[in-house]
Amino acid sequence: MIIEPKIRDFICTTAHPTGCVQNVKNQIEYTKKQGKKEGPKNVLIIGCSTGYGLASRIAATYTFEAATLGVMFEKPSNGRRTATAGYYNTKAFEQEANKDGFYAKTINGDAFSKEVKEEVIETIKRDLGTIDMIIYSLAAPRRKMDDGTTYASALKTVGETFSNKSLNLRTNEVIMASIEPATEEEISSTVKVMGGEDWKNWIEALYHANVMSEHVTTIAYSYIGPELTYPVYYEGTIGNAKKHLYETSNLLNTMWKEKGLTAYVSVNKALVTQSSAAIPIVPLYIALLYRVMKDRNLHEGCIEQINRLFHEKLNGEAIVDSEGKIRLDDFELRQDVQDEIKKRWELVTTENVKELSDIDGYWKDFYQIFGFGFDEVDYSQDVDLEM
Repeated sequence: MIIEPKIRDFICTTAHPTGCVQNVKNQIEYTKKQGKKEGPKNVLIIGCSTGYGLASRIAATYTFEAATLGVMFEKPSNGRRTATAGYYNTKAFEQEANKDGFYAKTINGDAFSKEVKEEVIETIKRDLGTIDMIIYSLAAPRRKMDDGTTYASALKTVGETFSNKSLNLRTNEVIMASIEPATEEEISSTVKVMGGEDWKNWIEALYHANVMSEHVTTIAYSYIGPELTYPVYYEGTIGNAKKHLYETSNLLNTMWKEKGLTAYVSVNKALVTQSSAAIPIVPLYIALLYRVMKDRNLHEGCIEQINRLFHEKLNGEAIVDSEGKIRLDDFELRQDVQDEIKKRWELVTTENVKELSDIDGYWKDFYQIFGFGFDEVDYSQDVDLEM
């Protein structure tokens, strides 16, 4: 079958298996060039199939020569439709890692569930014994509890409606967009889905099962962003959830200090993702950010960020800010970068958006999430949907 991208709203409903393979290979090659270093040898990645989770798995394997166990929630092909990009990414990674002599297994299921936690624990006991590092990189729109209750996250403000410039992704026009305030129920539901409760549940389950090494490190990924996006992100429903995630890191450090656990929140830079594309105002900010950072040779994608995390920020004692957070957003929040973005934000219109921002780079990143837009791939060729 010849596969083409099909865009609906803010997602692509198809994925290209060969393109996803190329995406994984490119990240592996980049990581190999950064060199190896000592580090954890058995790594669990919760949310391993795309973005920062996939990059973490690749970087752990080819930087530390670690065995990796991944958890994902992805759909295989049914023979008529493509699998999800995360499914193809994971299959591609497993094939490459196994070929290079590394252990790489993946459990496909709901990471929030008790059943998946139990399956992970049994796999660790059988195959690895204990684990040295846990990466928590879960991005989910909803969470089903063990009692059947389902919580859904909401991308809204807290307190007041917020209006500002935004990018119409269907037309690339600069428009005005508004985000309505969330109800108290929506705020608490977003914290349930995107906060730190499940991260804590994972750590407790792993410790009680005695599958942690003595000095284990766990890292959850977050985002803060600049003041420009505070109302929609840092001070919005998502920001509330991320604050809870940070509070959870402090709680984990207190609860498990005597066991040797160290928990960090790594604050990463803004990148094109399926979720960020759905948040008004944010895509325009990212398009401007890309242009400004690329002009200064500061731009990083997921794999560059995670390699810098492993090589520089976790080099011996972790390099953290005054609150104990790892800051991979340090280049994004540089004063000269943000000053230039503010200047362009005031000037940007539909007529000059291509000149002032990197819309082409935005869309290239968007399509590559789903395996499209790689120069090395001939998209006119028939491909096997089931890889």
